[in-house]
Amino acid sequence: MNNLEERGHLLTEQINPNSQNLDQLSSLELVELFNQEDSQTIAAIAAARTQLAQTIDITAEALRQGGRLFYVGAGTSGRLGVLDAAECPPTFCTPPELVQGIIAGGAGALVRSSEDLEDRAEDGAAAIAQRQVTQLDVVVGITAGGTTPFVQGALQAAQSRGATTIFMACVPIEQVTTSADIDIRLLVGPEILAGSTRLKAGTVTKMALNIISTGVMVKLGKVYGNRMVDVAVTNTKLRDRALRILNDLTDLSREAAGYLLERSGRSVKLALLMHWTGLEKQEAETLLTEHQGNIRQAAENYQK
Repeated sequence: MNNLEERGHLLTEQINPNSQNLDQLSSLELVELFNQEDSQTIAAIAAARTQLAQTIDITAEALRQGGRLFYVGAGTSGRLGVLDAAECPPTFCTPPELVQGIIAGGAGALVRSSEDLEDRAEDGAAAIAQRQVTQLDVVVGITAGGTTPFVQGALQAAQSRGATTIFMACVPIEQVTTSADIDIRLLVGPEILAGSTRLKAGTVTKMALNIISTGVMVKLGKVYGNRMVDVAVTNTKLRDRALRILNDLTDLSREAAGYLLERSGRSVKLALLMHWTGLEKQEAETLLTEHQGNIRQAAENYQK
């Protein structure tokens, strides 16, 4: 990867001709301009669909084999990675170590700007070493402009440890090259506010991470149809969602669904399998484990 001192030529740093008079626009004109520019994020995702699909497949297989998924970034890119990682446990009931976000500056950088720390490639490498990354793991380096030393250092360290590496940037390959295993380019053009990559670049990155993490969890059997059957039932809202899933996928009343949910240890997936097979909790757990947590396969292959 190129580490460039002069970055003015990068797509993310260029001037957007559509917003030259930004400071003279009315509020309505501002909103309309944002709406117009943000449409480019959809096209950017479509253009990167093959690489995103490859990332889903390779990551799902890695996690199946006992690996972990790491997002590495600085500033906005790092915060988005941490956010996506943090949302996996409540959404898919995954252990917190399965998907992890690494941000330059650590937890403090989530609420306070620490952009100066992105220039330390050695810190990125140290973060990879600290987490004892191995050949089983997948490391996604997120850098809108493509040149962030913290991210480059992390990816190089991950490669040296045999991990699968993925590069996600908002600049074309001719501006910044990479030796990562998968190269995702999300080209949304210059920002409305020149260089402010928390805008379109941040939006398209959030979209890409949503696709990757959700796609991986679907492949791992944490979804049935389009239902969140591995949801962590940790509050009233999520219990209500769990009951609605059980109501929709069975002929049970809400009261009966609540009783079944409690018998299952508040696991929607186990509750469904218990209802469909007639098994008790421990037997259903064994059956589910035999099918690597895939409830559809477990139910279809169950022999009474």
